[in-house]
Amino acid sequence: MSGSAAASTPVPLWATAHRVLAVRLDNLGDVLMTTPALRALHAALPGRHITLLTSPGGVAVAPFVPEIDTVVVADTPWMPDGNATPEAVAATVDLLRRGHYDAVVIFTVYSQNPLPAALLCWLAGIPLSLAHCRENPYRLLSHWVPEPEPHEMVRHEVRRQLDLVASVGAVTDDERLSFRLPPGAREAAAARLQAVGIDPGRRWIVLHPGASAASRRYAPEQFAAVAELLGAWPDCQLVFTGDRVESGLVDTIRGGLHRSVASLAGVLDLGQLAAVIAGAALLVANNTGPVHIAAALGTPVVDIYALTNPQHAPWQVPHRVVYHDVPCRFCYRSVCPQSHHNCLHLLDPQRVAGAARELLDAGADRWPAVPA
Repeated sequence: MSGSAAASTPVPLWATAHRVLAVRLDNLGDVLMTTPALRALHAALPGRHITLLTSPGGVAVAPFVPEIDTVVVADTPWMPDGNATPEAVAATVDLLRRGHYDAVVIFTVYSQNPLPAALLCWLAGIPLSLAHCRENPYRLLSHWVPEPEPHEMVRHEVRRQLDLVASVGAVTDDERLSFRLPPGAREAAAARLQAVGIDPGRRWIVLHPGASAASRRYAPEQFAAVAELLGAWPDCQLVFTGDRVESGLVDTIRGGLHRSVASLAGVLDLGQLAAVIAGAALLVANNTGPVHIAAALGTPVVDIYALTNPQHAPWQVPHRVVYHDVPCRFCYRSVCPQSHHNCLHLLDPQRVAGAARELLDAGADRWPAVPA
């Protein structure tokens, strides 16, 4: 339900807001988890134009999301990696003012304050604005939903954003994540796989050991143990993925293995990575962006899930979330505040491999039988 500040601006005005700015100043996975809400905004008004205002970390996924028409990238001082100067913020305000937006929706996790972004958009003269907000924003937001999390409920991140736009009449029957493979991506991915010894005619498992936050990374030696267990199965091929920064981590893990495992770390663009995941029988990964790419593309996921946040599990895809339960669960930290990291360090690699086997056996009809 909208807060008291919404009374001066009737909700029906949203039905005629043609140019909408969607603010999501987070990372790739967060943008993906917002795509069902963007689809709902499109469905509410045919022909609506949506511009995504996002961070340098979130912009990479925008070309693969058909619900996003244009993109504005901003470095903002109120986000964790923000380093913007006052002059840069003023330039962003000017750029938004020239966009002539009718409305803005500010998407946040519940630990984030929407008011800095709301002020940015108010200075840009955007008349309609919507966000979850913990305190009364007065005239900074024309519509606001009082923040119910975590004291009243904890929702999946996708549901949180769908509920937000539903408060102004935007709903959709299709609540899947959105990711569209670019032309030629599957062919390029097949060539990349063949180049490292993977037969695209047989099923493969993608192993993605990286994550942006240290608190969400399974230890290299434990990931290596998982790879050893999965590599012993004759019905699957293994391939590691990661960006250029993560290629060193992948090399460390591969160096500790007793068997040769292929790697595509550092050689794939985002479209090719998505195509490799789309064609895989399974993704085994820390809770990071590729998990949400897999969910969007329908690839089953074993999510090695650090208990930092309960809201980011794979959405609407076969999956297993594996972790070791700890009293300090849901700390919402990028670095373990207890310095023990037990939610992952005490997770037995056998449990990860067991979850992978369950999903492979359940989805065996995705692939033809492979002789042992």
